[in-house]
Amino acid sequence: MIPLIDGHRRPRGPYTVAAALLRHLVPRALERDGELVAAHDIEIRAAAPELAGLVPARRVTIDAGLPDDERILVPAPRRTLRLANGLAEFFRDAVRPGETIAVCNTAEADPTDTELLDVMTRRIPPETLTILSCSGGPEPPPDTRDTGELWELVDRCTRDGFLHAAAELGERGMARTEPGGRRWWRFAQRTATALGGLGRTAEARAVWDQVRASSQDPAMHAAAAYGTAMLDARHPDPERRDLGRARRWINEAIAISGLLPDPAERAFKLGFDRNGLALIELRHGRLGAALSLVESAIELAGQLGERHPLHRMVLLANRAQLLAALGHVKEALEDYTAAIALDPAFPDHYLERGNLLFKLGRHDEALGDFERAMRAGPPLPEAHYNRAELRTVRGEIDDALADLGRVIELDPSYLDAYINRAGLLAAAGRDEEARRDVTAGLALAPGNPHLLTVLGQLETAAGRLEEARAALDLAVESAPGLATAWGNRGVLRYAAGDLEGAVADLTRAIELQPEPDLHANRAVALRALGREAEAEADDRLA
Repeated sequence: MIPLIDGHRRPRGPYTVAAALLRHLVPRALERDGELVAAHDIEIRAAAPELAGLVPARRVTIDAGLPDDERILVPAPRRTLRLANGLAEFFRDAVRPGETIAVCNTAEADPTDTELLDVMTRRIPPETLTILSCSGGPEPPPDTRDTGELWELVDRCTRDGFLHAAAELGERGMARTEPGGRRWWRFAQRTATALGGLGRTAEARAVWDQVRASSQDPAMHAAAAYGTAMLDARHPDPERRDLGRARRWINEAIAISGLLPDPAERAFKLGFDRNGLALIELRHGRLGAALSLVESAIELAGQLGERHPLHRMVLLANRAQLLAALGHVKEALEDYTAAIALDPAFPDHYLERGNLLFKLGRHDEALGDFERAMRAGPPLPEAHYNRAELRTVRGEIDDALADLGRVIELDPSYLDAYINRAGLLAAAGRDEEARRDVTAGLALAPGNPHLLTVLGQLETAAGRLEEARAALDLAVESAPGLATAWGNRGVLRYAAGDLEGAVADLTRAIELQPEPDLHANRAVALRALGREAEAEADDRLA
């Protein structure tokens, strides 16, 4: 029997529900299947660090052994979805079929637990585990943690990517410490970073303004200038990026960092800031300028000896990205390999190197990298998506469909997975399944031209030509560079008896992206118009 779990976040913060369930299930699972526990070491240790003595770390990234000032990476908000999927899979396999859990105070749960409960409800059949929850419950006692304890929790939340909690608890820590002091600064830096990662840019900017108002420390001002610049440079909506303002702030950061008295601190901070300016140059499309800045940062990192390996890893990966974009493929692969060597347990660079290998046609090597990324940590939808694309190119359609199904299982909001799976299903004649994916995808992104293209194809096959024309007209109008939309509308116009229109649309599709099927289809339309010589030419091209 699993006892009632109080999900209120106040007593312990993130993964209150997860930790309570893990404390109950992990010892039991160890008696039955130690490998099941070992396979989920990252998720278990992240959600319930008190179980570290029972669950040895099998997959460890380099930052675990670094001092505070060298841990520069903050996980993206999506990391908690990966953890939630891994935990759900552990719970699914660890519970006894038919068990029930009951959780109260879910209205006051941390977002990590809210997300976890959603994933568990979606992915664990009720006959395996019944989940009962209620929003209310007893009020826990006030938070009496002192600032030493609060700092440890904020630091852990930032390190593990529990950004909502890092922001909430960090603000609490700022309120309990003297503005401008070293301890206050540590809370402020973590709080602003978390808020920025969550897209709460106005709140993050306000914290950086507080830093500037409260301190005359040059290192704090340099960090605040860098952080403020990145709020604009990294904004997920390109329309809301103010690159001019970002450049003004990053130049201030560089100016201050260049004056820091300690040579090692100066080299690190200056390289860090130049890397930030490189991102701004990249956003402007100035790849050469971005590359020069990253290379200067790598030179500065050479002055740091063995310190700051994460900083060097990030710089190498950034240079690899720029080199690849500039066509220097061999050098890009070398940099990705060097970045991976610095931290073989970090999955992102396997994905990036695998994507580059895939573009080069080195499919077996790309496949190896995608699968290494899968093994490096909790479930990673992007790795399955990339492997699905590779398998599609190799004609392994059933395997590609399985990977896309896995992506959607892990992340039902992954739009591109619906697009690709709908296209594969339609091509295989599995029209009803394809239509379900089109419907699900359009619910996420109404008017998406790729989904409208597949919808037009499905409606054409069903003989609903007016509906097909409406969908394909919208697709062509919203994405005039989408070859498949023109090609499918050409097929539709041929079916509707508009031969000249069919030839025109298929010709435009061929201009955008020549494909054998497009030439073959145009040959049919040309032959129907009596233009035999042109039809034969298309047949040869096909």
